[in-house]
Amino acid sequence: MVMQAGTIQVNTKGHLEIGGCDTLELAGQYGTPLFVMDEELLRKNCRRFRNALRQYYPHGQVIFAGKAFLVLAMARILGEEGLGLDVVSGGELYTALKAEFPAERLFFHGNNKSVVELTEALDAGVGRVVVDSIMELDDIIALARENGKKVAVLLRVRPGVEAHTHEYIQTGQEDSKFGFALEKEAMEAVQRALSVPQHLQLTGFHCHIGSQIFQIEPFALAARTMIHFMALVRQQTGFVASQLNMGGGLGIRYRSSDAPPTIEAFVANLTTAVLQAAKEEDFPLPELLLEPGRAICGEAGITLYRVGVIKNIPGIRRYVSVDGGMMDNIRTALYGADYEAVLANKANREGVGNVTIAGKACESGDILIYESFLPQVEKGDLLAIFSTGAYCYAMASNYNRNPRPAVVFVRNGKGRVVVRRESYEHVAALDL
Repeated sequence: MVMQAGTIQVNTKGHLEIGGCDTLELAGQYGTPLFVMDEELLRKNCRRFRNALRQYYPHGQVIFAGKAFLVLAMARILGEEGLGLDVVSGGELYTALKAEFPAERLFFHGNNKSVVELTEALDAGVGRVVVDSIMELDDIIALARENGKKVAVLLRVRPGVEAHTHEYIQTGQEDSKFGFALEKEAMEAVQRALSVPQHLQLTGFHCHIGSQIFQIEPFALAARTMIHFMALVRQQTGFVASQLNMGGGLGIRYRSSDAPPTIEAFVANLTTAVLQAAKEEDFPLPELLLEPGRAICGEAGITLYRVGVIKNIPGIRRYVSVDGGMMDNIRTALYGADYEAVLANKANREGVGNVTIAGKACESGDILIYESFLPQVEKGDLLAIFSTGAYCYAMASNYNRNPRPAVVFVRNGKGRVVVRRESYEHVAALDL
């Protein structure tokens, strides 16, 4: 079964096609494993978020969560599409600046920013630093004082909302390494930030309840909680927040049976909650910021692999091993992610039975898909796994000293390499 997303289709040769490019030709030209990104779908999703926010709310910004997938080419597309960019490390900040992404549209996140990283962010003139702890707040104040700067900040708050997703990607619940707890800890952070107006400009608050969420209500609940807290801050300190960043977390389809809300439904519901809560609290409407990552790039990506060894264990399992694995997609091993795949060279054929797609890493847990219903699989077939555009290249490693794959963007029948394939020389380049 071919999972439809963006420009993905089966061409007249019976081959999988994406961005108008035959995947067999892509694999032949660029090798495997290969990350392929549908540039048209990337841009379309950026515009859907921007248009929906513009339709349902008076003023807001869409900020891409760079942790999902950030390379120079992606940063340039985000710049062209008018989005902001959320970075969480010195490396992501460097990538954005190297791509000439506007620094004023950068939001610098992270629960343990080093003084070096904070200095880099301040020197670059990032639009906002999203503060995660009192210790970090004090570091920023000290740096601002030392350098004679005034830094615009948001405070990250844990709204106490537990989203229905894997526990590893829940972030808004009370027990989390991220942010300030409601309400005492967060109020103390507000008072500390407001105490040094010559060094800090507190503009508002940020929250994020988790990732790969299908239910809309937790987002609405978090929004109501945040507006209530902002009203409480106004009451106790007189400070009126002008920005509310609700983070991201909207889920995508990893399997055909998945039914996440549409981008438009997600934005409509969330903005309605903000509008209603603000009205109830008689609170001036803040600028609303959204930080989608996976929802923009996840379904835009596929990964191509070449089938190698096939091993049948009678009555138990049929293993189909490919030339990649947990080193280019750790998500199945990390938190049980479930994918769909197709034989790209036999995309128009019916499935005949379930197989297990195994990687080549020296780990029993290196499984990409536990059950994949495919046509008869043969050595040399080209396997495509869908919805790998988020958190696959971003989390790729050199485990077993495997080089990381290339990344190719496709559009209008043409492919372009945006990340070169690593060589063995690259893998050993920093060894002494």
